[in-house]
Amino acid sequence: MSRTDSITLRQLRALVEVARLGSMTAAGRKLGLTTPAIHSQIKNLEEAVGTPLLHRHSDGSGSGLTQAGAVLLDGATRVEGALSQALARIAALQAGKEGRVVLGVVSTAKYFAPRLVQTLRQLHPGIEVSLQVGNREETLRDLAMQKFDLVIMGRPPRSPPVDAQPIGPHPHGLIAAPTHRLAGQKALSGADLAGETFLSREEGSGTRILMERYLDRLGDGQPFDLVEMGSNETIKQAAMAGLGIGFLSLHTVADELRTGTLVRLAAPGLPVERHWFLVRPLQQLELPAARTLARTILNLNGTFLPQVS
Repeated sequence: MSRTDSITLRQLRALVEVARLGSMTAAGRKLGLTTPAIHSQIKNLEEAVGTPLLHRHSDGSGSGLTQAGAVLLDGATRVEGALSQALARIAALQAGKEGRVVLGVVSTAKYFAPRLVQTLRQLHPGIEVSLQVGNREETLRDLAMQKFDLVIMGRPPRSPPVDAQPIGPHPHGLIAAPTHRLAGQKALSGADLAGETFLSREEGSGTRILMERYLDRLGDGQPFDLVEMGSNETIKQAAMAGLGIGFLSLHTVADELRTGTLVRLAAPGLPVERHWFLVRPLQQLELPAARTLARTILNLNGTFLPQVS
């Protein structure tokens, strides 16, 4: 019975060299071993597989393979090739040319993140990029649980500790249907907006926090009527239907503004300019592939962001 657990790479390499060079003496010179050492390797290999692997040529000129030896030689060649490929891939992993990177993005970034991932895959075909989308609360939770290698978000968190690098501007503004009574007016004031219904993201959302701060300044502390909605898409559809005014990242409505299905309102202090950040958690091991993608994202200088006139 064969004992594969006792077969070693040294034995297989001895067989390969004997087959290639035709003798144990030549194989020993190639591998830096004595002829008796090569003989011992072959003998142990034959004991492991339970059958002779070499035979002496009739003219005494050297050793040749038996049928079993030829079969094992094919397997040994495959093992050596697989091992070489594995070592090459490990080198690529260490160099940041291969690997799997989990990129987390807040839901507002989903309007450009797929395009960015496609660009990253084209530039680094050996790196698998897994895109995970969630609201700010979900993203912060998963970031703390070390589920992400990189994150794209607005305001970076205070905890867990991260390295945050700006990757591009992130403008926010008021949007409404083109038929809204305030659409097209040039210089709206807080009084003009008093009594309007504002379509709002959920509590804890970065957009909601920014909206509340803006409206508080605009109305000098006066409350506004808010209707909470769970997604940017719902707010866009509600605004198109004339149900109120939305406060959104302009990157989420770039297509609607371009086609005219939504318009921006010209209120004071707009757009509210923030930045997108590339966030890297500091409490977990940085993968070489993640370091490669981070460098590429920063070098793109925000060219993957939607263009807002």
